[in-house]
Amino acid sequence: MTEYRYEYDTLGKVKVPLEANWQAQTQRSLENFPTGEKMPLGVIRALLNLKKAAAISNTELGQLEKEKSDAISTTIDELLLRSESGLRDDFPLSIYQTGSGTQTNMNVNEVVAHLASTSQFTILPNDDVNRGQSSNDIFPTAMNIVAVEALAKLEQAVQTLIDSLRVKQEEFWAIVKVGRTHLQDATPLTVGQEISGYISALKHDLDYLQQLRPTLYELAVGGTAVGTGLNANPDLGECIAIQISAVYGFPFSAKSNKFYGLAHHSGLSVVHGAIKTLAADLMKIANDIRFLASGPRAAYGEFNIPANEPGSSIMPGKVNPTQAEALTMAVLRVFGNDATVTMASSQGNFEMNVYKPVLIAAFLESAELLTGTIIGFAQKTIAGLAINERRMEDLLDNSLMTVTALSPHIGYHAAAEIAQKAETEGLTLKAAAISSGLVSTSDFEQWMDFAAMTNLERSEKE
Repeated sequence: MTEYRYEYDTLGKVKVPLEANWQAQTQRSLENFPTGEKMPLGVIRALLNLKKAAAISNTELGQLEKEKSDAISTTIDELLLRSESGLRDDFPLSIYQTGSGTQTNMNVNEVVAHLASTSQFTILPNDDVNRGQSSNDIFPTAMNIVAVEALAKLEQAVQTLIDSLRVKQEEFWAIVKVGRTHLQDATPLTVGQEISGYISALKHDLDYLQQLRPTLYELAVGGTAVGTGLNANPDLGECIAIQISAVYGFPFSAKSNKFYGLAHHSGLSVVHGAIKTLAADLMKIANDIRFLASGPRAAYGEFNIPANEPGSSIMPGKVNPTQAEALTMAVLRVFGNDATVTMASSQGNFEMNVYKPVLIAAFLESAELLTGTIIGFAQKTIAGLAINERRMEDLLDNSLMTVTALSPHIGYHAAAEIAQKAETEGLTLKAAAISSGLVSTSDFEQWMDFAAMTNLERSEKE
């Protein structure tokens, strides 16, 4: 049978499992909010780093005894060395709790205080670990930190996909194929040109993320309860920001409007908008690749994708575009998360936004899902992508829209009549053109230069 001890908070005593490292407020949260996914461990690690930075800063500013600061710092260092499962043992709270993240902040305060206390002195969760802080400023500070960390990983993943596509752009630069607009045949282009469009889209998306990332460097720490900084040394926020910058390698700053930092999450909202934009482009690229690889005999069949696993439990030898499917499913989650982030960001009532946990959870899910599925798509689909050049040639030879090359010589309407005649009578474009009397065999062969139609020499590689 589980043994218990009693812990106390301002509401009275609470029965806590004897082996638990948390105290009363964490236990209340476990009992009051048992539903849903757990708080992301990235947020927990960010809060731990902030508590260490706060302890050191408070000591430097004459606000906390050095022995307490050292005990807090040592305890946090030990916690940060834990595995994910080991860390989760002490930080088990749900995302769906108070909208300020107060219970998770107190979870961190309580665990650190419990583990850092010694026979010589007691560390208090509120007075020592949380000194100069409020959940209202420390939790949004952690949100920005972990968002920047996740964004940096996402940017690396996008670059990985760009690099994989560049290899294929170079490999297939001059291979001519049918272009398509409105899902209908269009004039020719090369495979390399088509891929260059994908690369350019991703480069733009990467630029957007990198340009917007600095808005997340502004930290709310130092604002305490409502943005006034009550009970915090005026220099505490910036002291913490300097230390956190050293830990994470980004130029964080607490030189910001605290009333904004507590009540608004515009930075997270606008950056997630850029993540959504990236997701939209990824949907288009993944769909193009899987449709062009469809078949292999009864569809487009222009691309050949790697066979990473059996595609069917009943049809032997089937190969499916599974990496594209995983990526596009992740994209759908991002689209849904963007609605969550938008709505959560709008709930800044008076001096504080009260949808902080769900906002950061949605943001992190988007970044982490795309990071993983982008890398999988790059390494397990794009890296092994091949082309069916014979299929491309057959489709190109049978295309009617190459008639566009005749327009400058015989006029748009005459060229249209040739294309329509070929389609209606089941003729080749060459046969229809020659039968019109407007084009000779030598003219047709001279003007119908597929490679010249691509203007490849004027195209720039990405």
